[in-house]
This record gives sequence, C-alpha cells and structure tokens, in this order.
Amino acid sequence: MALREEFEKQGVWLFKYRGNLPIIILVLGYALYIYKEYYPEAYFLQGDDLAMEACYEWLCLAICFSGLVIRAYTVGHTPRFTSGRNTDEQVAETLNSTGLYSILRHPLYLGNFLMWLGVGMLTGHIWFIVAFILFYWLYYERIMYAEEQFLTRKFGQTYTDWAEGVPPFIPSFKNFKKPSLRFSWKKVMKKEKNGLFAMFLLFALFDMSGEYVHGTTDYNMFLVYGCIATGVAYIILKFLKKKTSVLDEEGR
Repeated sequence: MALREEFEKQGVWLFKYRGNLPIIILVLGYALYIYKEYYPEAYFLQGDDLAMEACYEWLCLAICFSGLVIRAYTVGHTPRFTSGRNTDEQVAETLNSTGLYSILRHPLYLGNFLMWLGVGMLTGHIWFIVAFILFYWLYYERIMYAEEQFLTRKFGQTYTDWAEGVPPFIPSFKNFKKPSLRFSWKKVMKKEKNGLFAMFLLFALFDMSGEYVHGTTDYNMFLVYGCIATGVAYIILKFLKKKTSVLDEEGR
C-alpha cells in the first residue's frame, strides 16, 4: 500500500475514534497531576508558590476556554451537515470558506488542540506537555489528511483553489472574510453543549483531587459552581434536543 493511501486509511480510522483515544492521554495526565501534588519538587512548577500556581491554573483554564470559543464561533457560522461531531464518516454538503475557514483550513481541530492543551498543562510536567503536543500533531495530521482527501474528491478544483491560499492549522489573518451566515446560538447550544461542561468538570476534578491529596477542602468554588451550572445546562439542552424542536433551525 502506498504511503499516501496508508495515511488516509489511518486518518479515517482515527477520525472515527478521535473522541475516545485522547482519553488515554487524559488519564495519564491526571495520574501525573496527582503525582505532582505528592512530589511538587519534581516539576517545573513548584508547589510552594501558591500564588504562582493559582495564576498558572487560571492560565490553563483561559487556554482551554479559548479553544471552546474557537469551536463555538466556527460552528455557529456554518450550515447544516458541516463542521459536525459525526464519527461514522466524513460529511460535507457545502465547502466552508468564510469566517475562520478563511484564515485556516481546520479551525475545529485548532479549538480541540487548545482545549486539550489547557487540561494537559495542569500536570505541570514540561515533558508531558511536549509529548502531548507531538502526539496531537501526529494524531490529527492523519485525520486532516484523510479529511482533505475526502474534500478534494467531493469538491475537486474548488477545494484545491481554496486550500492553496489558506494554511492548514496556524491562522493567517490577512485573508479573513466575514462569515457568510449569521451566528446561530441554537446550533452552538445543540452541538457544543458538552464542551463547556467537560471543561469545568475536568478542571474541578483536578482541583478537588489536588486538595484531597493535601487533606484540605479549599476548593476553587468558581470551578465547582461552574461545573454544577454547566452540568444542569447540559442536561436541559440534551432534553430540548431530543424531545423538542426548540433548538432546531432551518438550514443549520
């Protein structure tokens, strides 16, 4: 099998399981975080500087949230059957080329990267962070390759011409084009409802676990309340999506 075909085959397989495989990295990162709480001297972020550690955790949260914002902005401006969370196969009824798609070809994967990076940075382990970045690069490189092969076959020269002027992952703002569709909060709430809850849940879990290791209950209440509020919102939105048409919007 040619290397090009092998890359595409791997990308198709990874695409189907792209929501599950990173959990392995998350579990490893959580284990390292707990180890850091027991042995802070082994990490680049020293545990005795509480102010610095608190600022660092807020930085991690901000990076994670920025990824969520990128995903929400992207999804909110796209039509139906594009930029979705489908895992069975690639789906694209139209070619997105405005909004964030005018400055990079894979804005959702950039959003995913920042969300996972924010969580991974909580470990405070520099080599784990470097390893995560390399893993993400190799992991999504194949997914992006398979996706671009699919889009090339579907849209032909139209896709090729657009892709030639737009970088794959690092944004280039000089060619930004205003989104062709207005922003849809309904689509964001329907498609991205789990992202905000997952972010608060993971950060609250890490924070509470760290406090438990130290035998204290000095939890970050912003994370605790955020986890509860977004959890309730997730349940409500899931109910509305399954049982009603409140979140439905024509063409989105």
